Parts: sequence; C-alpha cells; structure tokens
Amino acid sequence: MPQETVAAVQAALGAEHAALWVYGLVSAFLPAAYDKALREGVAEHRERRDATAELLAAAGITPAPAEAAYVPPEPVEDEASAAKLVATAETDATVAWRAVLERCDDKALRESALAALTQSAIRATRWRLAAGSDAAVPSFPGQP
Repeated sequence: MPQETVAAVQAALGAEHAALWVYGLVSAFLPAAYDKALREGVAEHRERRDATAELLAAAGITPAPAEAAYVPPEPVEDEASAAKLVATAETDATVAWRAVLERCDDKALRESALAALTQSAIRATRWRLAAGSDAAVPSFPGQP
C-alpha cells in the first residue's frame, strides 16, 4: 500500500475513533428519542473502525490507536449542542474517507471508502437537522 494511501487510511481510522468517542459523550445529553440513531451510528462506526484496523494490520501496518479523549470544538451542554457535535464528527468522517478515495487505486478500498463517505454524509445531514441547522446538506459532502 503506498504511503499516501496509508496516511489517508490512518486518518480515516482516527476519524472513526473520534466519532465513536463523540457518540459516547453525546448520549448523556440526548433524550431517549435519539437512542436508535445513537445505536446505529455507534454500530456503523465500530464496524468501520474494526474493518479499517484489520485492513491496515493485513498490510503489515500497525493501526493507529484511539486517543484517550478528544476535545470538542464547542462545549456540549444540551440537546442542540450534542446533535451539532455528532454532525461535526460525521462530517469529519466524510472528509477523511474522501481523502482515502483521492489517494488510492485499490477497487475494494475505494468501494469501502465511498460507502463510508455516503453513510456518514447521510447521518451528518440527519444530525444537522436535529441540531436545527439551516444548511443541513452541503453541496459536496466530504469536501474540507
């Protein structure tokens, strides 16, 4: 695997680690009405994280570990700020997976990266709507 691809995949793995951490944090601020969305987001990111770590390990590369904690860009104090943070984490994942698409030629990895980008873009839109954002859908998901 070319070094440029490895760096992009490691960054995507980092985005998956961060998304999982965010989902854990916001669960304390969101009412039970969000439980299904939280479970689905966690399950998807956990599956993507594990598959990405396995891909790296199979290539003889040590997967980057999760950080002990992450610093949200803004304090999480209520339902709206929690939904906004999840939307940010999902957007970060779209950016990371788009970078993988731009830096690899492997068909299977490209398909996986496109699926990850698409799924995170859909979840980001839902969370932006939950946060009350006027701009729920970006023109080009995954663009930094």
